[in-house]
Amino acid sequence: MLPALALSRTFAADKILSGFEYGEQVMPGPFQANWNSLQNYKVPDWFRDAKFGIWAHWGPQCQPEHGDWYAHSMYTEGSDDYKFHVEKYGHPSKFGFKDVINQWKAEKWDPEQLVKLYKNAGAKYFFAMANHHDNFDNYDSKYQSWNATKLGPKKDIIGGWAKAAQNNGLRFGVSVHAAHAWSFYEKSQKADKAGPLAGVPYDGNITKQSGENTWWDGYDPQELYAQRHVPSLNGDDQTTFFQQWDWSHGASKPDRKYCEKFFNRTIDLINKYNPDIVYFDDTVLPLYSVSDTGLRIAAHLYNSNLKRKGGKLEAVLTGKILDEQQRKCMVWDIERGQSNAIEPLPWQTDTCIGDWHYDRRIFEKKGYKSAKTVIHTLIDVVSKNGNLLLNIPVRADGTIDSEELAVVEGITAWMTLNGECIFGTRPWKVFGEGPASESVNPLTAQGFNEGKGKPFSGNDYRFTAKGNMLYAIALGLPAGGKAVIKSLGSNLNYCNGKIESVQLIGMEQALSFQHTSNALVISLPDNLQSQIAYSFKIFIS
Repeated sequence: MLPALALSRTFAADKILSGFEYGEQVMPGPFQANWNSLQNYKVPDWFRDAKFGIWAHWGPQCQPEHGDWYAHSMYTEGSDDYKFHVEKYGHPSKFGFKDVINQWKAEKWDPEQLVKLYKNAGAKYFFAMANHHDNFDNYDSKYQSWNATKLGPKKDIIGGWAKAAQNNGLRFGVSVHAAHAWSFYEKSQKADKAGPLAGVPYDGNITKQSGENTWWDGYDPQELYAQRHVPSLNGDDQTTFFQQWDWSHGASKPDRKYCEKFFNRTIDLINKYNPDIVYFDDTVLPLYSVSDTGLRIAAHLYNSNLKRKGGKLEAVLTGKILDEQQRKCMVWDIERGQSNAIEPLPWQTDTCIGDWHYDRRIFEKKGYKSAKTVIHTLIDVVSKNGNLLLNIPVRADGTIDSEELAVVEGITAWMTLNGECIFGTRPWKVFGEGPASESVNPLTAQGFNEGKGKPFSGNDYRFTAKGNMLYAIALGLPAGGKAVIKSLGSNLNYCNGKIESVQLIGMEQALSFQHTSNALVISLPDNLQSQIAYSFKIFIS
C-alpha cells in the first residue's frame, strides 16, 4: 500500500505526464484524491434505508451461456471452457473472444420489463455491469472503441438500464471491473502446448492490420486484449493468478497510458450516466498500489455528485478488502459472504443466485439459490447494518429463464408482505440469536464465507429496529407453537422498556405473550400460513 501523500497530487497542474495527456479531469470540490480527505464521506440515508438491490451482471461473456470468466478460461488449454469453446466455435487461434462479442446481439432485451419486475420484488436500487475483466464497455464509450454501441448488440446497454431505473423510481448503480484486463487476457497471447495446433498463437496476438475485409475491419484487437507487455510472474499457474489480483503480488504492472485510459473511461461513464452507486471489483480501488487512478475517480464521483445534487452528497462507492480508514471513505463490499457482527458503518454483500455470468447448466440442473436462501441472507445482512446486492444472471438474448423468474417471484411474495421489517430499519442492540449464530464461519479475503455456517431454523432470530418498534424475524417456523426469544429476557437488559404488544406481520390481531426474565415467549396463532420467515412486530414503550 502506498502512503497517502504519495497518492495525492494537484492534478490541475499535472495534465501531461510522460507524453500522455489526460482526457478527463477530476471535478473540483471538497474531496481530494487522498484518504485523509475521502474519510470525510458519510453514507447517505437513502442507501441505509434501501437495503436491497438487484444486479444484471450482463455482458458478452454471457453469449456462450457457459458461466463466469469465460474470456479468460477459454484460453486455458484443456479447461472445461476451452473444450466447450473448441466444440462450439472452433479453436481460439481462429475464433477468439473478440468473435464471441460479435455474436452477442441482445435481441430480446427489454430493460423496462426486467427493472419493473425487480422493483416489484422490493429492490430499491438496480445495478448494471458497465464492463468486465473482458475490457468491453457496455455503453457509449468515448475512450474504448470495443463497446456495445459499435459492436455486438450495437445498443447502449447502460443507457437503456439507466432509463429503465429512472422510469421505475430506482437508484441506479454501475459495476466497473475492467482494471484487470491487463492480466486477465494474458493467456490469449499463448498457444496450445499439445495437439494438432500446438504452437499456433491464440488470437490475443492478432493486430489491427490483420482485420482487412473481416467483420472487425478498422478495430484493433490489441485495444481489447491489452496485450503488448511483459507477462505476470508465473501467469500459467491459476492459483498464482488469483493471488495476483492484488497488483503488489507479482502481477505485471500496468503502464501509465493504460491507467489513464481506465481513468478516462470511468470518468466518461460517470459523467454520461450519473450513477448513484459505483461498484469496483478490485482490492480497495482500481489499480491501487500501482496508480492513484482509483483515488482520483472517488474524488470526482463525490464532487460531481455534490454539484449535481445541490450540495447534498448522495453518491455511494464500494470497495473490497478495506482497512478501517478506507471503510470511512467508501462502503465496504463483501463478495459472497457476510459479516459476523453488527458493523459500525454501513456495508454491502454482493452475491448471485447462480454464477456471475449466465450458465445454462445451472438452469438445466435447477441449481439456483432458492427464494428462501435469498430472503434469509437479506435478513441476516440487514440485522448487521448491511445491504444485499443480488445478481440475477441474464441470458445472452437479454431475458431471464423460467427458474430465475420463479426465484424472483418467491422473493416478491415475501417482500410484499414483510418489507416493513427490512426497509428503513437500523440494527438493534444485538443482531440475533440461535444455533446458526453460534457456528459462524470467518471471512476469507474479500468474503466467500457464504453458505458455510449452520443452516437457519425456526430457532434462529434476527433483529431490526425502527423507532420504538423492534422486529424479531424467525428464520423458520418456531417449534411447539411458541416463539421463544431469549435476547428479550428482562435479565439481559437489552429490552429496557415495556413490551406493550406483539403482532405477526400480515395478521391484524395481537398475539398473546409472556415476558419473563429469561425470554419473550410468544404464542403462535393456529391459522399460521407457511412462510420463508416470520416477522414479529414488537411495540416497546
